[in-house]
Amino acid sequence: MAIPVIDFSKLDGEERARTMSQLANGFEEWGFFQLVNHGIPEELLERVKKVCSECYKLEREEGFKNSMPVKMLNDLVEGKSDEKLENFDWEDVFTLQDGEWPSQPPEFKETMVEYRHELKKLAEKVMEVMDENLGLPKGYIKKAFNGHEDDQAFFGTKVSHYPPCPRPELVNGLRAHTDAGGVILLFQDDEVKGLQILKDGEWIDVQTVPNSIVINTGDQIEVLSNGRYKSVWHRILATPDGNRRSIASFYNPSLKATIAPAPKLTNPVTKEVSQDYPKFVFGDYMSVYAKQKFLPKKPRFQAVGAI
Repeated sequence: MAIPVIDFSKLDGEERARTMSQLANGFEEWGFFQLVNHGIPEELLERVKKVCSECYKLEREEGFKNSMPVKMLNDLVEGKSDEKLENFDWEDVFTLQDGEWPSQPPEFKETMVEYRHELKKLAEKVMEVMDENLGLPKGYIKKAFNGHEDDQAFFGTKVSHYPPCPRPELVNGLRAHTDAGGVILLFQDDEVKGLQILKDGEWIDVQTVPNSIVINTGDQIEVLSNGRYKSVWHRILATPDGNRRSIASFYNPSLKATIAPAPKLTNPVTKEVSQDYPKFVFGDYMSVYAKQKFLPKKPRFQAVGAI
């Protein structure tokens, strides 16, 4: 079983209706799919791969070797502990923030600023597709994320690496979770697998498709769509070979934005609508999520609804 691969360029041609249907299926039935021909230049994507891999080697690798997961796994292998490392992830990760850019390689900042600019445009096109398929006014989701103020939505990027693990059966690459925010755009490794999603009670691999962008929806889209587009559980497996590169960008609401099901979608007229969601401020949800990221999703909604 493989997640859908959709040619995004056909959205502007004679196959628009078919492509919109494929995208609707990707959101409703999978919650994860891959876009090809998405408009981001391949030359730029190749530069992104290069600078992120070089950044890990030059600035991050030594630090990971001395990290807590590595120390804990070494203790386990040496017989000082007999439990799987359930509360650690075999991951090196950092978030890109203005004013806090890695110094190596020198072209890192310029490349990633350009990449983030292109990716943000793609995210907004994807949100317009959601608007249309859900029968909402164009720009509805973007406006909801902005808290009805311009440019207040948050667009963040995390650069992760999952180095080779000597005992991958004893530790998670990244524990199973759903994403807290809105739309997630992942530029994953071309060769090293590891990403899995939970589909119909079974963990399935997200296949590698060179230079594709993996799209998935976060908890806030589930709420805004009143359950039509559910956030999906996913995880990263630790692997014995290869250093998996993973660059995830998040188009999230402003922390002050009020999130609630779109009124047009609150009447249960379709079989997909099975749950009422609370109205809440996104910052309050993030406070709950920070403590419950790896725990069941429904109690998170219940907890923030009680605030």
